[in-house]
Amino acid sequence: MAAFDSKKNVTAMHEALQYAKQDNSAVKCSLCNHRCTIKEGGHGICGVRINKHGTLYAATYGKTSGEAVDPIEKKPLFHFLPGTLSYSLGGIGCNFHCQHCQNWHISRATLNSVSLHSLSPEEGVKRAIASASASISWTYNEPTIWHEYALDMGRLARANGLGTIYVTNGYITEEALRELAPMLAAYRVDIKAFTDDFYRTVCGAHLQPVLDSAVIAKELGLHVETVTLVIPGLNDSMEEMESLIRWAIENLGVDTPMHFSRFHPDYKMLDRHATSVTTLEKIYKKARELGLRFPYLGNVFDHPYENTYCPKCNALLIERQGFSTRLRDLDRQKCKQCGEIIEVIRNVS
Repeated sequence: MAAFDSKKNVTAMHEALQYAKQDNSAVKCSLCNHRCTIKEGGHGICGVRINKHGTLYAATYGKTSGEAVDPIEKKPLFHFLPGTLSYSLGGIGCNFHCQHCQNWHISRATLNSVSLHSLSPEEGVKRAIASASASISWTYNEPTIWHEYALDMGRLARANGLGTIYVTNGYITEEALRELAPMLAAYRVDIKAFTDDFYRTVCGAHLQPVLDSAVIAKELGLHVETVTLVIPGLNDSMEEMESLIRWAIENLGVDTPMHFSRFHPDYKMLDRHATSVTTLEKIYKKARELGLRFPYLGNVFDHPYENTYCPKCNALLIERQGFSTRLRDLDRQKCKQCGEIIEVIRNVS
């Protein structure tokens, strides 16, 4: 197994975890729910896990397409370290082929089409600490396919008191998620729709594995928040949204933050208009009516439904304007007005 060489500041090929050798030098990857069988010389659907002579390699280990220091609300995470910064890293590739991908320039990139930068797990943690971030996020493209790199960096991050975040499409297998869970603190998962037809035709995947991973993440003690991009004519019916909300309440709990975000045309989906704010407001109100304590709207800046309100007395607990956050009537994890317990993680140490 070859790994990051800090002296040369380059990344050699790094043997993957989560795979099994097959006949004729093929391998079967068990990292995501595509469970690709990869022939010698080939790669998985993600494009970055490569079979060389019967050994599977994580070709992007220690290779990044970009880094940034983001407000954690940008992930979006509203109940995990609110008001803090998150050191954020992106790579290339994805195990989904979403027609509306907003980061298609890296998710559809190949190893030869973009310039990647070497960054060891140790250096990543140092930069996170130096940036005054409270956490590290693996984001921008799908972090599942960065498994070994995130695992190594995440262990160091937790040892140094940092939070760890996956911004994910949720297609990770149970065995890979269980391997990851001891170092991972927050699982911000997209539930892109609540029909398998949407997943098959728009994303090239299936719905059930995403739902399963969210439930497993919750069972493993990770902080879970969901995001659904509401796309006109594809997943915006009240019947579908109500089914999704009911599922989340039953399987993830009434305190699970659910974000319903406004769609803007992008990539291969330029033929649809932006989501009506009125539609999003109806979904928000339906979620509250069904008993979800913390629904939110996204991509609608300066909207009151971005704020966190006490579900018991309706006091304004956390006020948000864009990515700016102000703690108001929240004292640790209690509403100052009525004493209601609010499930918000304020620190990870």
